[in-house]
Amino acid sequence: MLSMSRSGQIKEKLLPLAEPEYAAFQRKLIPTVSPESILGVRTPALRSLARELEKDGSGEDFLKALPHRYFEENQLHAFLLSRERSYERCREKLDAFLPYVDNWATCDQMNPAVLGKEPEKAKKDALRWIDSGRLYAARFGIGVLMRYFLEDGYEKAFSDRVAAIGDGEYYLENMAAWYFATALAKRPEDILPYFTEHRLARETERKAIRKTIESFRVAREVKEILRGN
Repeated sequence: MLSMSRSGQIKEKLLPLAEPEYAAFQRKLIPTVSPESILGVRTPALRSLARELEKDGSGEDFLKALPHRYFEENQLHAFLLSRERSYERCREKLDAFLPYVDNWATCDQMNPAVLGKEPEKAKKDALRWIDSGRLYAARFGIGVLMRYFLEDGYEKAFSDRVAAIGDGEYYLENMAAWYFATALAKRPEDILPYFTEHRLARETERKAIRKTIESFRVAREVKEILRGN
């Protein structure tokens, strides 16, 4: 069994998978992390490594070894965490990891399916993360509401909370816009008033409209309303 007590052991696994040209590409997409922390390992390879660590039992030790040094270690952490099958353990691991998340890619890669199986717990935790005061915890919380609470379990209070996010934080604005563009496709009657009554912050509304116009899931008549709004 591979011991994860030292990050160097994971680095030894990652370095043979690194691609310098891909690292250069990623550094342009993820400007909030230091360029030196990006090795250039592709997502399929990281997912495969996550399965390996889970299978041999060393993943648990790795999840406790925070903070990580490399972007890919954070990605690997997100993939391992997403495989957790217990809601309580997943929440505990999320609360431990979210303060260390420093970029949109790692934040958005975390998608534990177990959250969708415990909706009453998940909606409370999503709102708690949104209100945490931490950028990527809030972004993650919005993502939970978007993935699991736009159909069954939808509450207007969720949209109101996301709508209350103001201008000024680029990565939070983008997530709020993504939420409303997705919500408009799934429940236009509930969501359209947020646009026609200008309930969203200016930048969030602008970005959400752009995403909606580009979407194939939104009805043409809804797009026309937005264009004339």
